[in-house]
Amino acid sequence: MLRRHTHEAVLALVTLLAILVLSLQSDQFLSVANLLNQGRLMTEVALVALVMTFVIASGGIDLSVGSIMGLSAILLGTFWDGFGLPLPLAMLAVLVVGTLCGLFNGIIIVHFGMPPLIATLGTLALYRGLAEGISQARSVRGWPEWFARLGQGDWLGLPVQVWILLAALALAGAILGFTRWGRTVYAIGASETAARFSGLPVDATKLAIYAVSGFASALAALIFVARVSTTRSDMGTGLELDVITAVVLGGTSIFGGRGTILGTALGLILVQVLENGLSLAGVKGDGTIVLIGVVLIATLLVSTLTERRARA
Repeated sequence: MLRRHTHEAVLALVTLLAILVLSLQSDQFLSVANLLNQGRLMTEVALVALVMTFVIASGGIDLSVGSIMGLSAILLGTFWDGFGLPLPLAMLAVLVVGTLCGLFNGIIIVHFGMPPLIATLGTLALYRGLAEGISQARSVRGWPEWFARLGQGDWLGLPVQVWILLAALALAGAILGFTRWGRTVYAIGASETAARFSGLPVDATKLAIYAVSGFASALAALIFVARVSTTRSDMGTGLELDVITAVVLGGTSIFGGRGTILGTALGLILVQVLENGLSLAGVKGDGTIVLIGVVLIATLLVSTLTERRARA
């Protein structure tokens, strides 16, 4: 408990400091229009990151989320434009396929004993290859207006996808922080052997986590396609790195057993603040990546040192 609160406090202070410094570099940084636009841009990564918190807290990893997102985007266009399915049915089919992709990850990890890193590295290549093979470098455009509103519209002053993100944030936080299933996730990450001897449903929990990870990636694909109004097989490339960076920055232990949704949310906000603020300040993309890496390392070091001093 001490570790979580200490890290989140440090991360919150770093985020506030970054906002203060970057707001002095550009008048546009804290404008309402810019803040709402950043909410739109971070939604896809955030949706996947919320579920990745469960994955990593359970001692696993999922490197295939970006590829599932790309495959889902291509399949949405194929189901709707190629097969002629009604768009709502095509969207439902994509969510089912994404869930099955995640479930397949879980099956080869749980029932075949393959390490999550190796398993999802393999499916990363598999799903990306399927996306490229199905698309044949073709894109689908001309989406209905009602669908475009999912990624471009507003409701009650906020982007539609931000409402979806807020609902997912509340749901994920409640499940991980206040339910027996959430405690089971922590127990598996702390010691899978001990969790099994305690009679906890280890296999079922891990299968569910990876299935939901696939679902979140497919949902992110729907929102992304609605926002950019096209489909491409390279959608989601590098998504896994952005997601894992935010989750680890938020304090979730890469070894499992520890992590919070609040920490992940703070990590997401800090990364988005840095990317946007530095861009407005005229810093090039490679410089932004370097600085985010420095902030990640520095925040984790400060958090660790603060925790040690508090315990002493």
